[in-house]
Amino acid sequence: MAADLAGHVSGPVHAPGTDAYDATRTGMQRLDRHRPDAVVEAADAGDVRAAVAWAAKRGLRVAAQLTGHGLGAGMEGGVLVATRRMDGVRVDPDRRTAWVGAGATWQAVIEAAAPHGLAPLSGSAPSVGAVSYTLGGGVGLLARRYGFAADHVRRVDLVTADGRLREVTEGGDPDLFWALRGGGAGAFGVVTGMEVGLFPVTRVYGGSLFLDVTAEPGALEVWRRWTASVPEELTSGVSMLVYPDVEGVPGPMRGRQVAQVSLAWSGPPEEGPKVVEPLRSAAPVLMDTLRELPYAESGAVFDEHHDPAGFRGRNVLVDGLDEGALAELTRMTGAAPFFCVVSLRHLGGALARGPETANAVGHRGAAYSLTVMTFAGTGASENPEEAEDTEAMRELREEAVALFDEHAVGRSFTLGFGPMDEQEVREVFDARDRARLTRVRAAHDPRGMFHSNRPIPTGGW
Repeated sequence: MAADLAGHVSGPVHAPGTDAYDATRTGMQRLDRHRPDAVVEAADAGDVRAAVAWAAKRGLRVAAQLTGHGLGAGMEGGVLVATRRMDGVRVDPDRRTAWVGAGATWQAVIEAAAPHGLAPLSGSAPSVGAVSYTLGGGVGLLARRYGFAADHVRRVDLVTADGRLREVTEGGDPDLFWALRGGGAGAFGVVTGMEVGLFPVTRVYGGSLFLDVTAEPGALEVWRRWTASVPEELTSGVSMLVYPDVEGVPGPMRGRQVAQVSLAWSGPPEEGPKVVEPLRSAAPVLMDTLRELPYAESGAVFDEHHDPAGFRGRNVLVDGLDEGALAELTRMTGAAPFFCVVSLRHLGGALARGPETANAVGHRGAAYSLTVMTFAGTGASENPEEAEDTEAMRELREEAVALFDEHAVGRSFTLGFGPMDEQEVREVFDARDRARLTRVRAAHDPRGMFHSNRPIPTGGW
């Protein structure tokens, strides 16, 4: 099979049982990797067209992957299109736009835009692929000031199930353009590139305060009260976990439950310290990395890990955070017998306002996002097939998120990790948008050829 496919594309094709096959199908997420019949390292859009057409003729499924951060459920059989060779970025400083190839990470876009005094609406981890992040919605470091990354997409180049390469725009195909921005690409085709807006941001005041939750269990509530009055130029989030008491962990944090409050202030840099000051009394500060920095170094704000791992996450979007629920969340996750990370993101601001051109991003009224993540053992990187998402891990995630049921309004694509069933995908979108999404999916992939982490149905919901 791989040999036949290789005759139709210019990029390499890898068959099961080879080192290249394992390397290209394996990404950040080590639980339930793709198990395709062949992997195509697409060199360009022509290769994507050829691979999709080849698979369609044989009734095979197709998936695309760059970094694998958002992988929910692996595809069994079919053709996996690895996009890492399609990593070009072109900046038009006059129009304040960038054309971003399907294989480009946010770091590549950031570096291309910086010399022009511009920045993209990149996420907290610049190593993530820009395309999948953006089309899933995208809540980045400048989100409360400029909105969802999906709100500022100008064009999407997409190969659909019929093997056609389409330039999808508002003027050319308004329904598909609407659905891609927030509905994600995976349900509609394979993206080869997109054009996005850039913004005149060169520097931010940002970084993290590491607060001692063991000494002050109410630290999350202090952060919640602080977020109620901060300006839209301030986007922040909290990651809370128990640091192991092992060598390599900074001494002050060993064996302690810590809330890492990470933030990016894009207003006048000299005003940043004053805006953040109330947080310093929330709990003892174990470490402080806040500083003024160029946007090109924005990955240092959240300073997220880059090591592959086996992990799952449960997400909920809420219109408020209850003090008692936050206290129980702190207690429950702090006592977990396995590695568990709580992630809270402050929403609102420009995220709550729709763009000039409507899109499928749902639940704009949400005030916060909560994700509870568990990690399937320290050996997941070395022995990915042995990593296991246990029943205890699943129960903890469910119980922790259920604490906020009273305020729940829906779910997020990009801030949740793991497989989503049809009902869970339904909860990502506003009720008025669901029927339109299923019509667009049915029009462009009626047989469900594309494997997606977001299984939008082709029939009624």
